[in-house]
Amino acid sequence: MNQEKYIGCHLSSSKGFAAMGKDACSIGANTFAFFTRNPRGGKAKEIDPKDAENLLAIMEEYNFGKLVAHAPYTLNPCSATAKTREFAHMVMSEDMKRMEYLPGNYYNFHPGSHVGQGAEKGIEMIADLLNDIITPQQSTTILLETMAGKGSEIGGRFEELAAIIDRVKCEEKIGVCLDTCHISDGGYDIITDLEGVLAEFDRIIGLGKLKALHINDSQNEVGARKDRHACIGEGKIGKAAILRVINHPKLLGLPCILETPQPDLAGYGREIAMLREEGE
Repeated sequence: MNQEKYIGCHLSSSKGFAAMGKDACSIGANTFAFFTRNPRGGKAKEIDPKDAENLLAIMEEYNFGKLVAHAPYTLNPCSATAKTREFAHMVMSEDMKRMEYLPGNYYNFHPGSHVGQGAEKGIEMIADLLNDIITPQQSTTILLETMAGKGSEIGGRFEELAAIIDRVKCEEKIGVCLDTCHISDGGYDIITDLEGVLAEFDRIIGLGKLKALHINDSQNEVGARKDRHACIGEGKIGKAAILRVINHPKLLGLPCILETPQPDLAGYGREIAMLREEGE
């Protein structure tokens, strides 16, 4: 495992790829996340190939880790409504082509909600979509995000993610992004039993499938199933537990993306600096 710490946050893609790279450097980040289009869905902006090349040059110069692109929140591959499933298929198919401008990076998405159809049916629908859009030729790895388990969400348990992965034919093109707020809210005690949680993840999914981390404190106690992010050290998980996550020997080298409710880039810069310094 790479021993480098890659820490960043979500950046606005409205100014273009190279601008995001410069913003990342300005706050001490060496990775970042971005939405492939408006987080609420819609048409994606056309990509300027030169702009993508300029970002790749920045990443190489400053030794960036892998980027973690994020699908819109509105996608629901296991919706009971055909139109909603078709929208998810269209967006993800298009995004796979667009991601090839930044080859070899990650594309993260929320697995979706089965809305009363049952988890088994939802898992089957998500896997069907992934099998339909993933090609052996693509360089992008698609990441299933761990969820808090609220309502009929799929992905609140490691077993659900494993069941999706087991059904994906291009197994090498699929992985997991672990969100600290989500799994804590989902009932996994990373505060007092991080080793046990990682052992459970390894037994059910395999740590080799863990490709990225969303680093967030939580406004809620373990098992609340609510998904309310907090700034690092201002929530129920706490700074000490978050530091144990990002400095764990089995997790070093993974891109760590902050999704905390900071008001501006400077706030993320302070969190990034804190996580680096406290981990020394």
